[in-house]
Amino acid sequence: MRRLYTAVGAGALLLAVAACADKQPEVGFGGQPPAPPPSKEAPTKPVKPKPVEQREQVPAASVEAQLPEGYPRQVWTQNEGTVVVATGQEGGCSRVHAEVARENTRRVTVVLVEEIPQQPQMCTMDIRYPEVAAKLDAPLGKRTIVLQQRDVKVPK
Repeated sequence: MRRLYTAVGAGALLLAVAACADKQPEVGFGGQPPAPPPSKEAPTKPVKPKPVEQREQVPAASVEAQLPEGYPRQVWTQNEGTVVVATGQEGGCSRVHAEVARENTRRVTVVLVEEIPQQPQMCTMDIRYPEVAAKLDAPLGKRTIVLQQRDVKVPK
């Protein structure tokens, strides 16, 4: 009877191990891990700001800046109003980029996201003001731009 239990137990264990085994492609020394499966939503490529002479300044009356004191408030459009360019603020180890958070027929909310390293590290004590761009679903037209700022912690 004991042999029967041992055989059934070994068979169950073998079945469980075989079911859980998921063969991974071999990477080898110095190789790259397999790429993640493609997402259903394709990531949008970052948009690069064009030179100032190829942009149109957005009038200050059309910009509602909900930004910290001293944060730059310059805004332009490019590509016939389909791209918003704003001046961000970053420093040391942080990096800034622009995201369109909301867009409707009256307003476009653009968030200037400053990515700060999660782990403390040695960084320079400088402040930079890069121009960052975000693509709109439709040309800006007469809509108001709402500028906001957000800090996020990112892994190293």
